[in-house]
Amino acid sequence: MRETFHIEITGPDGLVQRASVRVSGLEAVRERALRLFRRARVPQRLGPAAEAVRVIDGAGREVFAWSIWDEGLRAR
Repeated sequence: MRETFHIEITGPDGLVQRASVRVSGLEAVRERALRLFRRARVPQRLGPAAEAVRVIDGAGREVFAWSIWDEGLRAR
């Protein structure tokens, strides 16, 4: 069964990008969120720098969060 999740990418001044996706589970939305977050952090991108990503389920609860300070994404 597919669920709707909201992915929010934030920067130092607030929201940078928001996307709503319908996927089959938490693992799929987590992968999608990390892919969008990495894309938002490429050096060629214009606009504010992305610092964190979070995933919110249909009930409004945060189910996943990741930031540049978490292990693994800082050193690219």
